Amino acid sequence: MLVWLALTLASNPAIAQTTTSYSNTATGTISETATTCASPMVRNFTVAANAQVTDVNIGVQFTHSYRGDIRATLVSPSGTVVDLITNVGTSANNLNVLFDDSAAASITAHSTNDNTAAAPPYQRIFRPEGSLASFNGQGSTGTWQLTICDSLNSDSGNFTRTDLTLTTVPIAPSADLSLTKSVSNASPAPGASINYILSVTNASGSALTASGVTVQDTLPAGFTFTSASGFGSYNSTTGVWTVGSIPPGTTRTLTITGNVTATAGASVTNIAEINASSAFDFDSIPGNGAAGEDDYDTASFTVSGTRAAGTPPTLVCPVGTTMHDWDGVAWAAGTTSGTYALTAIGTMNFNIGISGGAFLNNATYGGQSPTRQNVVTGGFTPAQFSIFEIADFTSQAGAITSTISLPTAVPGVQFRVFDIDYAAGQFADRLTVTGSFNGSPVTPTLTNGVSNYVIGNSAYGDATSADGSGNGNVVVTFAAPVDTIVITYGSHSLAPADPGQQGAAIHDILFCRPTTNLTIVKTSSVVSDPTNGTADPKAIPGATMRYCILVTNNGSGTATGINVADALPANTTFTPGSLRSGTSCAGAATVEDDNASGADESDPFGASIGGTTVAATATTLAPGNALAIAFDVTVN
Repeated sequence: MLVWLALTLASNPAIAQTTTSYSNTATGTISETATTCASPMVRNFTVAANAQVTDVNIGVQFTHSYRGDIRATLVSPSGTVVDLITNVGTSANNLNVLFDDSAAASITAHSTNDNTAAAPPYQRIFRPEGSLASFNGQGSTGTWQLTICDSLNSDSGNFTRTDLTLTTVPIAPSADLSLTKSVSNASPAPGASINYILSVTNASGSALTASGVTVQDTLPAGFTFTSASGFGSYNSTTGVWTVGSIPPGTTRTLTITGNVTATAGASVTNIAEINASSAFDFDSIPGNGAAGEDDYDTASFTVSGTRAAGTPPTLVCPVGTTMHDWDGVAWAAGTTSGTYALTAIGTMNFNIGISGGAFLNNATYGGQSPTRQNVVTGGFTPAQFSIFEIADFTSQAGAITSTISLPTAVPGVQFRVFDIDYAAGQFADRLTVTGSFNGSPVTPTLTNGVSNYVIGNSAYGDATSADGSGNGNVVVTFAAPVDTIVITYGSHSLAPADPGQQGAAIHDILFCRPTTNLTIVKTSSVVSDPTNGTADPKAIPGATMRYCILVTNNGSGTATGINVADALPANTTFTPGSLRSGTSCAGAATVEDDNASGADESDPFGASIGGTTVAATATTLAPGNALAIAFDVTVN
């Protein structure tokens, strides 16, 4: 029902803004049974006229004891969802609020009772949890929806009314852009070269030439880029196709060529979307991720051929290996964590967690999971022990996460995970492995078995593997320094909505022993001279020069007992009291006295001068860390 209509002028008098409000006063009960979050209360606003949205506000009023139970969202006709309020206010009662992005305070700060006086006007004004500006630029026509649900038990209330206010400008000149994407071969063989073909069209009936057009096409794992040709330019690193301008009735086309790296049976989907344009488009919004709009398209291929188990990379370890062998260590049934000593590395922490399901107690596989067992063997003879994780997940989103934390990085790791497979109507395994080094991501190579295929750092089961078979094996190889490994086991899209019992086993772990790799760089700069001062100084007699010695540990092991010696250049004199230390030349600001004793020798670095030699020391230098020592000299 239309309540009021107001007409105002924007700062540009040629463009009129229209503010229109719509009301919905259909009452109803709000409770954990009447309006669950799976089946929320929906209040619709039907907007007939099509215009471009520039601002959105919405008022919401209802009674409800314990307002912290409530969640509410606003959904546009284009499918954009903005969170208004999510379990805010704990035991406070009722809601009588106008949500407006320009409000001074966020709804998250609202902890007091609201009244039940008739609205509008609404008692309070707050910013929503999300941003209503997310709707700006969209077309107004269609059905807008307010959704409300009660997420907790015991309390209830009644919906009173809601008012949606849209500020719009006319959809004057616009462009109608659309995107199509196809693949040259939907069933390529492993290693084959294929093309993705993208086309962006500005409809012949468009009033505007669209400029600044870009397309986001991030290439999927399982496809390796080799070249691109066609209109504009494509950056395979960012995935952005810079198209530029597209006049009405014109199509721009790009061909992306690459090789199939996924294994036989793998299904690979590539998504592309227009993510920028200068012109308004009445039926799509650039970069909003809405699959139903015509500026968004996908192309898929399934790798053909008979699958064989892949050949894993050879792990190269310069100073030898350390094996964590489950045959020789203990793991009590049901335990979710353990610590183990690794020769030449230190203590490894192994932790297991589960979400969206529960570990099972199965006597066949060693009792309460997680457990150490040798029934699922990966085809090894004689049978070897591994840590078996068997669970009942309640949905495809359920997952078991195993985290390996090391005291120092190692230059490489390799291990097997058994039984990544599939059973129709029961389960469809997915294994994803990630790593990190000093907080930065490290991606492993996964090698498939006969019963699974690999895309990037994930393996997907699509055939059955028996307990004693190696068909379900996946080999994980890290060929770069890593200090944390995360193994996530769950389901993929072939699994039923409520998967049955499923499990996987983590076998022995081979670690490359850590190595250090110290590099040293010495730099110099002229600070000042007697003639020019600090303005473009020269290295003339009387000038002050600053030297910096930078030692960096580029290895995966912690270096210990570092000692550096540097003889002063000829014809220079050390400047007393100029020694400074730090972790970079620019950041070398910690004062070091000139002798080799005292607390400054371990803060955490030491520095001293003896005769004409500058010395620097560090007790330890962890992987990726650096020691910098700076000092001044006078040119004689």
